[in-house]
Amino acid sequence: MGAQGLKGEVKAKIFTATPDALPRYGKLHGKDGRIFTITAFRPTKPGEAVMAFEEVRDRNSAENLKGTELFVDRAALPAPDEDEFYYTDLVGLEARDSEGRVLGKVAAVHNFGASDVIELTRASLDGRARDSVHLAFTRETVPHIHIADGYIIVAVPEDDEAGDHVE
Repeated sequence: MGAQGLKGEVKAKIFTATPDALPRYGKLHGKDGRIFTITAFRPTKPGEAVMAFEEVRDRNSAENLKGTELFVDRAALPAPDEDEFYYTDLVGLEARDSEGRVLGKVAAVHNFGASDVIELTRASLDGRARDSVHLAFTRETVPHIHIADGYIIVAVPEDDEAGDHVE
């Protein structure tokens, strides 16, 4: 998020299939507990919008929001259809291979610009140290998602040329 103009508007990256729906979801919440009320909203290019908040009245206040992540209250979102889900529903699920062996847990789903990536956190053999693996979040890589049962199935990629592997 960054300042836009002199009156406290901000330009933000938005993650909603229907950008115009964002103001209908109600107040936005920051990780730090702050609440923001949208008073003006206009989509710009795909994935971005310019908006004004009741709580932000000048450029300096808008500049202080740089890097702030804002979230919609989950209760305000429409329920997903039967074969749909929100990415946040995946966080914390076990990641298993096709044999049912636990590979780790879903830490996040990211999009760094090219496509969606699922991050799995794995425990080492001693059970203490953790590392992360990022995999393309595609139907080929994650063919089955069982939110109600608490796990996803991950198709483990073959070894690469360096001999590194996911297991």
